[in-house]
Amino acid sequence: MKRARSTSPRQTRCDNCGQLTPAYNVVNYGSADQGYKQLCGQCFNQEAARLDGLVDFQDARFEPVSLVDCAGKAHKFHFRTRLFGPGVALDAFELRRGYPAGYRFQIIGEPEGDLLVLLGRLVEKMRRALSIKHISRGTLGLQIADRVVQGLIGWDDAAEGRVPLIVVDGRAITWEEFGRMLMTFEGWQFKLEIRDKSEEF
Repeated sequence: MKRARSTSPRQTRCDNCGQLTPAYNVVNYGSADQGYKQLCGQCFNQEAARLDGLVDFQDARFEPVSLVDCAGKAHKFHFRTRLFGPGVALDAFELRRGYPAGYRFQIIGEPEGDLLVLLGRLVEKMRRALSIKHISRGTLGLQIADRVVQGLIGWDDAAEGRVPLIVVDGRAITWEEFGRMLMTFEGWQFKLEIRDKSEEF
């Protein structure tokens, strides 16, 4: 009998507040000299705010939201806030088997700005991305839909990181699959433009 794979992420207990936290929201914080602590996202942000003198920084936990793409498929997004030096990053991601995968988005804001406003901007960015399909399935399998592909460069465990795993339209595509899709355009030109995941195309 085949056992079902767990969909719950590994939990880690925060060394500061003692709360069990999904592993994807834990930061290994410290130094080689003084040792490391595993902090949940909120405790890490509190520590970062204290070190940077950000007395007005207000962290926030956002509930997951579901958005529908242009094909009518619903995607459930979880959120994570991370304070860093000059800014605050707000991430949105789907979970697969309890870990971030599929569609992933990020936006950067001011540490002392309103996180609800930043969330609104991120959701609009997500809606724009979900309104477009870059790949489609045809008689030859997956194909580039309209000569433009936008996605995320990821790590391919199966290839031990020798080649990337491409995430397009929230779908993981191997480098070999992507190569087959490109061969539809043999003899054509292309332009590869790489941007930080927080930037808009």
